[in-house]
Amino acid sequence: MLEKEKKYILKLYITGETVTSNKALLRLGNILEDELCGLYDLEVIDVLKNPQLAEDDKILATPTLIKVLPPPIRKIIGELSDKEKVLLGLDFTTR
Repeated sequence: MLEKEKKYILKLYITGETVTSNKALLRLGNILEDELCGLYDLEVIDVLKNPQLAEDDKILATPTLIKVLPPPIRKIIGELSDKEKVLLGLDFTTR
């Protein structure tokens, strides 16, 4: 079970409303609800609409998921369908 005192702040960078973007958002939403039970804030950023935000976070490809808080910052670039890979890549603490 996740440590209840932690709140995760996440950013998901996508490119428009494409099949890939929608799939990443849907799969990620399922993973986050299963594992974090609402203890997260997810900001979805379309790089076509907000290129400056993408540049500021040095986003080179989409989808890219960034865990901002708790530290350390972690990034996953590309496919978000493998639940274990996502959890490991973002260093989620479970017990």
